[in-house]
Amino acid sequence: MRRVNEAVREVVSAHIAEDVADPRIGFVTVTGVETSADLRSARVFVSILGEQQERDAALAGLASASGYLQQRVGEELRLKRTPTLDFVHDDSIRHGMRITELLAEEGRGPAR
Repeated sequence: MRRVNEAVREVVSAHIAEDVADPRIGFVTVTGVETSADLRSARVFVSILGEQQERDAALAGLASASGYLQQRVGEELRLKRTPTLDFVHDDSIRHGMRITELLAEEGRGPAR
């Protein structure tokens, strides 16, 4: 399943960057994909920079582009089934940055 998840991530990421022209979708990074065992659905985790309002708008833009992206996945990967894509905000990068900031404040962060 790991290979399927990675393949879906690559296709979705490439088409968001190259083809999707929705102005609501700013700087979005696909951080991971979890596909169900029956290939009926896939949760696509995305990191979105910006405030909450911008993140909400980007998720709405991704939801509106999900049919197009699903079609690209189906055409390029030729899986037994093409999963329905559900976009989920992944806040792990923001949490990691905050931890790095806190460690730097304590003087234990990476050497600069």
